[in-house]
Amino acid sequence: MSPRLVGVGVGPGDPDLVTYRAVRVLRYADVVFVPVSDGHGPYGPAAPAGEVPGGEVPGRAEITVRAHVDHDRIVRLPFRMTGDADYTAPARAVAAALGGGPGGSGCGGDAAVTVAFATIGDPNLYSTFTALAAAVRRRLPAVAVETVPGITAMQDLAARSGTVLAHGAETVALLPLTAGVAAYRAAVDGFDTVVAYKGGRALPQLRAALAAAGRLDGPAGHAVYGAALGLPGQDIRPGGQLAERETGPYLSTVLATRRSRWPR
Repeated sequence: MSPRLVGVGVGPGDPDLVTYRAVRVLRYADVVFVPVSDGHGPYGPAAPAGEVPGGEVPGRAEITVRAHVDHDRIVRLPFRMTGDADYTAPARAVAAALGGGPGGSGCGGDAAVTVAFATIGDPNLYSTFTALAAAVRRRLPAVAVETVPGITAMQDLAARSGTVLAHGAETVALLPLTAGVAAYRAAVDGFDTVVAYKGGRALPQLRAALAAAGRLDGPAGHAVYGAALGLPGQDIRPGGQLAERETGPYLSTVLATRRSRWPR
């Protein structure tokens, strides 16, 4: 049997928004890696110190995992998330745990090692897991890579704000603001619903683009902003309540529709 690496989506932060399958994998995996930033990035502090062993500040993924798992096989995996992300050291640690390097637990006996990597949101959507799994596979070609889907921030924000993402033949675009404001403007021109991720720093430009298209908060369309969904400090507001120069955290989400509200 091949060693198994499973990317487990644990949702946007609310521990209630995790599937039964995700919990089962997290509870029975031989090792559960949780991402942490080695600086200040998207996996930065999400809770006061002292809530986990060692008194260190856990990230969103770890908080969610610990809400469902009480074993001692949770391991923090640091990532450099500023500038060009570096997957060399994380991939080395995961491959070792799978039995493919120094310090690995090996695959002794007939049972293969199962390593889980918990990622906020979904492991197949703008996830650290994608690049990590590729880097691990280069070190350990025999590894079987699987994923467990997770609830996304756009789904969570839609539910909390009462926003219908699409109806009938309406079209939807999803893009990160790291792709540039020009790409966002093009999406606003071409799609009925536009979802923007990672838009905290670009909120002023995003707000201006929606206002110019009449989709900020009025008859031609409606926008809603969300950050820290399901966490202390949750911030959900109509787009029209964003100040012109206001910025937000990296993990911000904006939904913009061509409908004013639903039902009409």
